[in-house]
Amino acid sequence: MAKVKLTKGELKKTRDALRQYYRYLPTLQLKKQQLQVEILRANAAMEEKRHQEAARSREAEAWAGLLSDRLVDLKPWIAPTAVLSGARNIAGVDIPVFEKTEFAPAEYDLFLTPLWVDAAIDALRAIASLREEIKVLEKGVAILKQELRTTTQRVNLFEKVKIPEAEELIRVIKIYIGDQMTNAVGRSKMAKKKIEKAEYAGAVS
Repeated sequence: MAKVKLTKGELKKTRDALRQYYRYLPTLQLKKQQLQVEILRANAAMEEKRHQEAARSREAEAWAGLLSDRLVDLKPWIAPTAVLSGARNIAGVDIPVFEKTEFAPAEYDLFLTPLWVDAAIDALRAIASLREEIKVLEKGVAILKQELRTTTQRVNLFEKVKIPEAEELIRVIKIYIGDQMTNAVGRSKMAKKKIEKAEYAGAVS
């Protein structure tokens, strides 16, 4: 603890600071709880999307043989051209929210292209879109975890450092001021006795 003045002014300043710590701490604790809940929710959503992506990928294995056909290159139509996302505020921090994935228009000759191409494009786009959504969820979870770390550090700072320090300082100052007052009363009594003795001695003489 840094050296401080043991005065009434310092006592008031420390009491005011302690009141602020106690007023601010519940807000931090609530934010910590909200972040923890949101991280659990986001992780559950991410796990669900991964299951969906794995299921779609297994279904797409049926297209593997057909996609080996060099006459049909679907890459230009299944690679995302843009991933659109918004933002949502969670306990004072903005996290990205997946909206949709955009793809280039699939333009090909309907007469020269195999019939299965339309279904294959839809299936592979769905997989690509799920993967992008998972990336957005991962980014959001990373942001939430960083905010949780910062918030937890602040909660610990208040609970384990600032509040105990302030309470201890208040205790020390109160003891010191009490001792000073006791000493002052003692000195006052001694001075009074000396004056009385001097007055008595003067009267006797």
